[in-house]
Amino acid sequence: MEELTISVSIADRIYKLTVKQEEEEIIRKATQLIGNAVKNYSDLFSYKDKQDLLAMVVLQFATNALIHENKNHFIEEQLESKLSEIDRILSVNQ
Repeated sequence: MEELTISVSIADRIYKLTVKQEEEEIIRKATQLIGNAVKNYSDLFSYKDKQDLLAMVVLQFATNALIHENKNHFIEEQLESKLSEIDRILSVNQ
């Protein structure tokens, strides 16, 4: 696994990162998502500095991550329940 040094811009600051080559694309996409979210918040709300915008973006992303985590947990529980039911049915029919 080869590592690369890349530069990304977040809220008008440049950050140099050393990343695995296979992670570069996802990091660049994440940087673009952050940039788009910062732009959206700056268009919608007044703010004192970029820190305020970044705080809102972090809150948005963390909230979305928790929502997806809860959905995945629910789906896993449902899947486990259905698989147990299928296993029980198959066991009875043997």
